[in-house]
Amino acid sequence: MNELQSLFDTYKKSAYEKDLERFLSIFDENVQVFDMWGRWSYEGIAAWRKMAEGWFGSLGPERVFVEFDEVEATVSGDMAYARATVTYSALGGDGQKLRSLQNRLTWVARKKEGLWKIIHEHTSAPIDHPTLKAILKK
Repeated sequence: MNELQSLFDTYKKSAYEKDLERFLSIFDENVQVFDMWGRWSYEGIAAWRKMAEGWFGSLGPERVFVEFDEVEATVSGDMAYARATVTYSALGGDGQKLRSLQNRLTWVARKKEGLWKIIHEHTSAPIDHPTLKAILKK
């Protein structure tokens, strides 16, 4: 298990439980996020909080099951880098998979007071040039 495993585990569990505070706990207060959904970037935890409130609030009774694949991480002192393919699956109240999508994820993290915090997140998906639509399945 790598040193960043707790970040992945917390992200997965907090997204599934729609636990805003737990979700935000893995991000630094000065986090910068290049997200692929609706906004060019988020600067700081207050902006990222607003995004997460909207995301979790939009789910209604659905849950989000998050899977990280092809995870690679490098740790050097108090700085770390991780990348992965992320699959987000919407689950109905009965646990039935309703839909899913994938994107690419890169994290830069810093160890602060003994805890890893994400200082930069970048998500992306390749673009199909003829249609200019994101490719959301690998």
